[in-house]
Amino acid sequence: MTLTPAATGDPGLADDPIRVMIVDDSVFIRGILSNWLSESPDFKVVATHANGRRAVDDVMKSMPDVIILDLEMPEMDGLTALPLILEKKPNTIVLVASTLTRRGAEVSLKALNLGAADYVPKPDAGRGISAADDFRRDLTAKVRSLGLRVRRKGALPRVFAASATQVSAPPAPGATSGATIVRPSAPPAAAAPHVASAPAAPVSAFTKPKPTEKRRPFSMAPVSILAIGSSTGGPQALTRLFTDIGPSLSGVPVVIAQHMPATFTAILAEHVGRAAGRPAAEGQDGEVIKAGHIYIAPGGKHMLVEKSGNDKIIRLSDGPAVNYCKPAVDPLFDTLAEIYGRGVLSVVLTGMGSDGAKGAGRIADAGGSVIAQDEETSVVWGMPGATVQLGNASEVLSITEIGRKVARLLTGGRA
Repeated sequence: MTLTPAATGDPGLADDPIRVMIVDDSVFIRGILSNWLSESPDFKVVATHANGRRAVDDVMKSMPDVIILDLEMPEMDGLTALPLILEKKPNTIVLVASTLTRRGAEVSLKALNLGAADYVPKPDAGRGISAADDFRRDLTAKVRSLGLRVRRKGALPRVFAASATQVSAPPAPGATSGATIVRPSAPPAAAAPHVASAPAAPVSAFTKPKPTEKRRPFSMAPVSILAIGSSTGGPQALTRLFTDIGPSLSGVPVVIAQHMPATFTAILAEHVGRAAGRPAAEGQDGEVIKAGHIYIAPGGKHMLVEKSGNDKIIRLSDGPAVNYCKPAVDPLFDTLAEIYGRGVLSVVLTGMGSDGAKGAGRIADAGGSVIAQDEETSVVWGMPGATVQLGNASEVLSITEIGRKVARLLTGGRA
């Protein structure tokens, strides 16, 4: 089977590669992931384990930067092992792997709430080589980006850290109820990682804005629509944001493009709706946009907005990926700039790459407002960082500050 060649690697990681632990009950999966990662000088596989218990017992010995954690395993599953791993070694990034099923999506989002940084959906065997190629590309890109992040910044931002609340895991097929998992309180901020500092990452990922970078003015017009783009770390950021702004959403609709596959976006809509206390669902083609409702771009489709008489409606597009993503943020932002102009309030949240940065510029050019999440509270400062570096942001704020600012603007407050 022919797969996409591994990247040539980051020169700065050659003598100090990102340390990776692989935890999966399938010996085949452990082997193929080890082989893929070992082909790049950026990575060193320091341990492989067949269940969560062995990973928990070994994490302080192997000292991984990144752990690829399967969620469905015997003896101790990934959802149970995750908080125990982070309690022992909080400055480890956990990337969970799950199936493209409703249960897989539900468990993955619960894992994000428990402190995982991101997820990778396992490929559907029915899609063949193309699915394996996509999975390999996605996996290595995320391990590299998240590994560089933990080298520079240590533990994930405390705003995403687990608190002492209970989370019920969805039951396995045939089970009558899910196990209740107690989330440990977030540990103190971790000391610097044991590894040497990584070199500067690509500009789109980590570089802080320069003091001379321009800021766009906020619109003086009332907000007509709230638009959000997000990727890596996005589900956690969205949950926090909508918990803060839910009561302020009665007068405007919300549209969201989050990089996620089908099935996952439907589950994300349910989570966002609960956080906001508002109706939330995947956008449907031809659906009239209503104030107080939240529309999420469905996985595998671009979500656009167009006029239809006096209404604004959702259009779904099966066009090619944009910025390697589908759904992508830029196409959504482009249509909003054209239709809503000065009435758009847009937010670019945490995520890899630069999707949304150019669309944010079009919103700003049309007179709308753009808020970018700051580096400190981003899991990866790619999308918001690119927005800032292009000079397309009106303001750069932490995720908690974004909630307060958006709530104020939605209720008629001044920028």
